[in-house]
This record gives sequence, structure tokens and C-alpha cells, in this order.
Amino acid sequence: MGTLAKIRRMHLRDGLPIKEIERRTGLARNTIKVWLRKGEMVQPKYPQRVVVSKLDGFTEMLATWLKADQHRGKRDRRAIKALYEALTEQGYTGGYGRVAAFARRWREDQSGKVDKAAFVPLKFALGDAFQFDWSTEYAWVGGLRRRLEVAHTKLCGSRAFWLVAYPTQSHEMLFDAHARAFAAFGGVPQRGIYDNMKTAVDKVGAGKKRVINARFEAMTGHYLFEPEFCNVASGWEKGIVEKNVRDRRSSIWHKALKQRWPSMEALNDWLAQECRAAWAELNHPEWPTLKVADVLQDEQLRLMPNPKPFDGYVEVLARVSSTALVHLQRNRYSVPTEHVHEVVSLRLYPDRLDVVAENIRIASHARSFERSLTFYDWRHYVSLIERKPGALRNGAPFETLPEPLKKLQSILLRHEGGDRVMAQVLAAVPVHGLEPVLVAAELALESGKPSGEHVLNVLARLKAGGQTGDAQEVKTPLTLTVQPLANVQRYDRLRSVDGDDAPGAQP
Repeated sequence: MGTLAKIRRMHLRDGLPIKEIERRTGLARNTIKVWLRKGEMVQPKYPQRVVVSKLDGFTEMLATWLKADQHRGKRDRRAIKALYEALTEQGYTGGYGRVAAFARRWREDQSGKVDKAAFVPLKFALGDAFQFDWSTEYAWVGGLRRRLEVAHTKLCGSRAFWLVAYPTQSHEMLFDAHARAFAAFGGVPQRGIYDNMKTAVDKVGAGKKRVINARFEAMTGHYLFEPEFCNVASGWEKGIVEKNVRDRRSSIWHKALKQRWPSMEALNDWLAQECRAAWAELNHPEWPTLKVADVLQDEQLRLMPNPKPFDGYVEVLARVSSTALVHLQRNRYSVPTEHVHEVVSLRLYPDRLDVVAENIRIASHARSFERSLTFYDWRHYVSLIERKPGALRNGAPFETLPEPLKKLQSILLRHEGGDRVMAQVLAAVPVHGLEPVLVAAELALESGKPSGEHVLNVLARLKAGGQTGDAQEVKTPLTLTVQPLANVQRYDRLRSVDGDDAPGAQP
């Protein structure tokens, strides 16, 4: 409108010719004539611009996906990048920006409002702090779809992050997550920023006052960093790790959902590789010319040294049953029968369970998070079998015997008194060790007619052979005047003295 008014003033008021107006405005002569022919000052109207995009043939499909995601939980909604990859598989050849712009406009139209929340950007020095948070994810582990708790630890300076998946958010998982993250980062920052999770805070007071959990405070004292806690329901105070949860869900975790994992260890090994690959791929937000891995190298020089991992176990007491079992989280674990009816200490780690009596570890099992399972170690029942050998026939713990001992047991139990003989063989395990007994059992089986005496005899010869090789020369003050010689011809001389070989002797 301003240019049109200017043209009218120059021509109608100042009397300038069209050629001069063309020179001054840079407009085409025909354009100037068209607007001057109009008798009144009318706002120009232009036809709506039609933009042809490669996304046009996929807008209906994309809108259907976005509408379907509205009915899902926030955790299960697909990120725009995932939608873009799905469109690419359907034949879309355009760019990511078109898809992101369409999804943003569609969501604004559906909600009817735009999020106008404002926040203050945060900045941290290298080596100053890290932020920690949990997220709940799902994955196929061991053939079942399981709910997993993923620990996110992120350095505020270099933006390096570390992910570890666990079955729960208990103390032993929290301590192990810190140990793994600090080992991956190569050091410990000065501060740790958390929300008010129950494993760290026993009671939330006014303002920043917190009653910190004793075990959590012991961990912070071990690694020498200072814990800080956000205000209640103020997750933006640790927005770096909050954004990391969202970003990693769309960049890493959606890949994990497409695979089947045999165990938690395999999943965590894969997560470690993905984290390191992301460090080398992602640009740092404050220094776009540098990768996260490059900035991490500088931050490692400012981190505190990483000590040995904190012994972060959770200890509970349990009474040993008459069948030498302790109960923990709806599962049962065996202990040596000498501790029946005693109260023992169970030390819980993320991957194992240690049974301690009088500050001595008496048993250790791989920890299970299933239910109604029993885990035996047949060696815990060997001393009892010496007194009750008949239990070998149907004893549940002895179903886990090594294969050579199982074969030997099946042969011995066919004969009368075979259970007592097998008990003698098993009694040799605490004395000589499992490996020598297995070797002796295999050699006895190869002979074709194995027996308990045969196994014990082979075991004794194996032990004797090992001791003979280690024999040392005996030192004595006695010395020989005539050294013995290996000369058998001396016996021929004795025969000649007796006359057997004399000349003329008759045979």
C-alpha cells in the first residue's frame, strides 16, 4: 500500500512522468500504468500462493498417525524423527523440515493454543555438575516384554550421557548406575543434581531443606561430590537430563524396541555402544563445530579422580529354613546346611545375592527378579548327604549336578549301596575341589566299569602326581664316598666267582 500511495503522489500531485517514476521506484512501466488507471485507492489483492511439496501425497497418512498418537501415552508417542523415517519407508523423498512443520501446525490446530511457558537458560562450567534421572521404558528381554527402569546420567558441561537399564529403581541399582557412569566419563564432577526421589531423600523440608538417605549420603561421601535437589515439581531445574530422556527415547530406545535381548547384560552392553557412538555423532549445543566426544576430552581434565566403585549393596536379614533355603522377594536361594535355622545377612547387588554369616560370605547366587523360583547349589547339601545318602535319588538340589557326575550317579544307583558310594565321591569335592573330581569321574567313565573306589583312586593318583612334580631335593650333611653307578656288568663278575662261567664248567 505504501508504494502505491507513493506512485499516485508522484504522478498526480507532483506531475512526474511515468518514465521518471520508473527510474525512482524501480517498478516496471506497465505496473505503474495499471495502478494509475484505477480511479480510487484500492488495496491490492493477490491470489493465494500455491506451494507444491513432496509431502502433499503423504499429508493424510501423516495426519492419521498423529491422530493415533494422541490416544497413546506420552511415553509411547512417536517422535517427529520416527514419523519421518516411517514416511521414508513409504516412499517419501522430501526433507525432515517439511514433516516437522506439518506436525507442529497440526498439533497447534488440534490443541487450539501454543505453549508459551518461559524458562531461563542454564550454563555450566566443565567439570562442575552432572544431572541424574530415571525413565520407564519397555523392551523384550528373555522372550518377555518387560518394564525397565533406565538410569540417565548426563554431564552438564560436555553433554556426555550414559544409559543403564535395571528392573527396579532400588538403592543397589542407583549406586551401580553411578559407578558405571563415572567409569564411562573417566571422573567425577563436583556436584550432582537430582529430583526428590525416595532412594535419595527421606523427607522434603521447607525450601531446599532435605533429610538425605543415609546410604545415599555414604555414596556421595565416597565419590566426594555434593548432592543438590530441585524444588518439588520443578523438573526444569534439571532440564538437561529431562531433555536427554526425551531425546534418547526417540534416538536410541526406539531401536531397542525392535530387537529381542537374551539378557539385561546384552541390552546394557548395546546401550553402552550406542552412547559412545552418539558422543562421536552429536554436535555440542554451545560449540556446534565440536562433537560431544571432543568436549568430553576437555572436561575429563577437570573431573575429580574416580575411586573404586562404591560397595552399594542393600542388606536385609533372613532366617534359614529347615531345607537350607532363604526367602527373598518371592524367590528361594540355598545356603550351606550347617546354617539351618540361623539368621543370616543377605547383601543385594543388581546382579547377584551374597549370603553372609558372621562377616563371612557363605553363599552367592545370581539374582532373579522373577517369582516363585528356587535356586539350588548342590554343594551346599554335600555335608548333609554324607549322613543321609538316600536323598540322592530324588534330591532336588542334585538335579544341577555337572554332567560327568550325573552319569556316574545313574550308574552307581543301579547297585545296592550305590547312594552311599556316590555320597563318598561328592564328599571329595570340598576337600579336593570340583575340577579334579570331574576329571577323575570322566576317567572312571572312560574305563567302562566306573565305581566309587575307582574315582577316589584316580583322584588320589592325580593328587599324588601333582605333588611328585613339586618335590624338592632333600638337603643332608651326609656325603657318599663312592657314587653309585648304573653298571649291570658287575653281576656277571659275581657269576664268574661262583664258578658258573669258569673254563670247563658243565652246564
